[in-house]
Amino acid sequence: LEIIRFYPDKDDVDAFVETYGINGFYDSVEARHACCRVRKLVPLAQALSGAKIWITGLRRGQSGNRATTPFAEFDAERNLIKINPLADWDIDRINAHVAAEHIPINPLHARGYPSIGCEPCTRAIKPGEPERAGRWWWENDEKRECGLHVSESHASDAQASEDPAARSSVIQRASAIR
Repeated sequence: LEIIRFYPDKDDVDAFVETYGINGFYDSVEARHACCRVRKLVPLAQALSGAKIWITGLRRGQSGNRATTPFAEFDAERNLIKINPLADWDIDRINAHVAAEHIPINPLHARGYPSIGCEPCTRAIKPGEPERAGRWWWENDEKRECGLHVSESHASDAQASEDPAARSSVIQRASAIR
């Protein structure tokens, strides 16, 4: 398996730091989104350039924001089909599958980090907290997302896994992508 790494552009990072400061992402949601754009969204766009399909690990149980995650959707912003094969898996099913298949686990999970992002933006969660509570922990907003999984998908795609007509529409759009 070949792993290709993508990195943020140094000039973009320098421009962010000049505008917001080295830890400016803590100052406002706007500044945090600007940091995510430079460090995550732009490299992801490079990684997905020319792709027709993107397979993710999104799950409905990760947060309220992700509660309606479909199995498949058309990502109009990136002009590709986004497949979320784990959409309806809960954490118990994930853990059982990982154990049965002997899948390596990031050691941070055992230290209370069920959702892992950038180092300064992630903390271990406390017992009883939602699994994404450690992400952007200083913000009060319940819709804590970086923008990787927020797109202008068509509303009909939200039910693509349950509605055969919507599923067919997503597949037709995937076929039309050149």
